[in-house]
Amino acid sequence: MISENLHSVRARIVAACALAGRNPDEVRLLAVAKSFGPEAVRAAHAAGQTDFGENYLQEAVDKQARLAQLPLVWHCIGPIQANKTRLVAEHFDWAQTVDRLKIAQRLSDQRPDHLAPLQVCLQVNIDGGPTKSGVSPEEALPLALEVARLPRLVLRGLMTIPEPAPDYATSLAVHRQARELFEDLRSAGMPLDTLSMGMTADLEAAIHAGSTMVRIGTAIFGGRTQAA
Repeated sequence: MISENLHSVRARIVAACALAGRNPDEVRLLAVAKSFGPEAVRAAHAAGQTDFGENYLQEAVDKQARLAQLPLVWHCIGPIQANKTRLVAEHFDWAQTVDRLKIAQRLSDQRPDHLAPLQVCLQVNIDGGPTKSGVSPEEALPLALEVARLPRLVLRGLMTIPEPAPDYATSLAVHRQARELFEDLRSAGMPLDTLSMGMTADLEAAIHAGSTMVRIGTAIFGGRTQAA
């Protein structure tokens, strides 16, 4: 089932790229495995998936230990509290939800020397959603400039989680705001290459707007098996 679901998601990505006039190789698929166990991740890996996103840090670390023999790339896509930065710094390849300099500094300080630098995205609250984390669009460039100076991090781009949109046009407009901000930061000299936006419900609009990474959980693994 997971293999078939992955095939369907990849087909959606290819179709969306065709409509947008983009190369599907420009869009990276991140499988969001929160609340699913190691066997689900193992099945997805067997179907060719290597990048996995996790929201819950202790659950993720336990899962990583059981899958240590597999060449997987782990992305933290959940909130990062100051008392949990060490778990992220020591166990993940990417941290996509950095929205404060304090968190970035702790990640840099706690990243072990024997690991490659932590790949980082700034989470931006692109539409001002009251329940969403993230730096405001106006504060993104100042934060990016500070984060880019930290020695054990590599700033790769932006990540957004907009509020659910009522229709495709609204979703596309919000994702385009994120793309414009991404290009503004690039124009300011930031060497960014990752725009992480789009989930199961809105991946087509996100790809149309310029997403380079879509984070898909439900369409791959099904409904959540544990309380989120």
